[in-house]
Amino acid sequence: MGRSLKSKISLLFTFLLFLMIFLCWMANNFFLPAYYEKTKVNSLEDVYDKIDEIVSLYGHESDDAVAATEKVESVSNVSIYILSDLNGDGLDFIYPLSFNIGSSEGNVFRNDRLRRIIDALQRYLFGPGPGETTPELLKTKEKYYDVFMCYESRYDSKYIDLVGYLKNRDLIFIRTSYSNISESAVISNQFLLISGGILLVLCSILTYLFSCGITKPILNLSDISKEMSQLKFENRYTGKRKDEIGELGRSINTLSDKLEKTISELKSANIELEKDIKKKTEAEEMRREFLSNVSHELKTPIALIQGYAEGLAENINDDEESRQFYCDVIVDEAQKMNNMVKKLLTLNELEFGNSNVELSRFDIVALVKSVADSVEVLAKQKNINIVFNGIEPIYVWADEYMIEEVITNYLSNALNHCKDPNVIDISFNRHDKKIRVSVFNSGDIINEADIGNIWDKFYKVDKARTREYGGSGIGLSIVKAIMESHNEEYGVINHQAGVEFWFELTID
Repeated sequence: MGRSLKSKISLLFTFLLFLMIFLCWMANNFFLPAYYEKTKVNSLEDVYDKIDEIVSLYGHESDDAVAATEKVESVSNVSIYILSDLNGDGLDFIYPLSFNIGSSEGNVFRNDRLRRIIDALQRYLFGPGPGETTPELLKTKEKYYDVFMCYESRYDSKYIDLVGYLKNRDLIFIRTSYSNISESAVISNQFLLISGGILLVLCSILTYLFSCGITKPILNLSDISKEMSQLKFENRYTGKRKDEIGELGRSINTLSDKLEKTISELKSANIELEKDIKKKTEAEEMRREFLSNVSHELKTPIALIQGYAEGLAENINDDEESRQFYCDVIVDEAQKMNNMVKKLLTLNELEFGNSNVELSRFDIVALVKSVADSVEVLAKQKNINIVFNGIEPIYVWADEYMIEEVITNYLSNALNHCKDPNVIDISFNRHDKKIRVSVFNSGDIINEADIGNIWDKFYKVDKARTREYGGSGIGLSIVKAIMESHNEEYGVINHQAGVEFWFELTID
């Protein structure tokens, strides 16, 4: 993993601050003296203008002029000397007055400072003497003054001097020490290095803390993004920032919501697609199974019809009774084929959803009794006693035609499998808002291994017996399809003395 953003920000800010301090130090070294020099020259020019104004306003020797000049000298940190020919006998210092002792015999130089000033004036006015260096001219304003840079070897110091004439033609000399400028630059650089070092440490710490404040929400957003990549959308950005990071967090929240919704929709669509594929696969399997079972079930009756028809055609038996038997067999097998095809068509419509359930309100007790009465003759032929335990009307909502088909299949199944003591018991049991209709027949129970398969098409527990009474193995499949289309329960229960088939409907 590379260097963190927090470290990069801290290093960047620290480097920039160091660069700024270094550039300031370089500027002090290379540009501050020139800037100070220019500033001092401008300062001397300002002092000249002020003194010229004072002399013009107050005259030469008034106390006001002296006080104003002293103030300018003090504030500007310069030395001011003004000379004038008051008596016509040569130049005298009118400022400062301490430099001049009035005497008709001339001027008396009382101290070295006075001599130094006089020497400088002579050098500027009449040129340097033998062995003296020529002063550097910094600026000139013709007819008024010149500004020079000079070096005093006696004091090993540089000065900036302004020499010129006031408007009243008094000679003015203004001096400021250049060494102050150099010392200021050195002091400034020393202070800059010390304060810059302290500032560099403090700013590095503050920058680190600041970068933590920036990177913390970014790391939080990074964690949220990683969870999103793993399809986990529970975590959300909860910060209240109103800057770009806050905007990014809110955008990630929006993206997370949309991704979660989209993925949810995709999953739902995928489930539906899987269901459709499964239904299509099941339908294809059902079609193949249907064709296979139909061809198998029709093979026997077709073979019988073909065989007996060929026997009739070849006059195998000449007597009328035999021919009639052959015809009866052909008609019986054709009838079985017809019934099986009808049931298969009904089952096919139910399984593929092509048969609409038409709900109506009817009395289930009356319907069951009607079907039971219709098979009463067949029951008597087989010495079977049908016990009907329904008296009061019970109204339900269902498709009456389909429910009649269920009852018919249950009773037909009971008649075909009923054994000693030859009893079929039809009962009704209420629970909650449901009515359970049960058809019990005495006889053999169904093996547990077969119970789960009896609702499948063409499944026969006892194939020989089924063939004997003409069963096709489709009846219970039709019951299953009808009850599932009604979204109701159905089933079978083994009892000690027989088997109970049941179904439920919703009571009105």
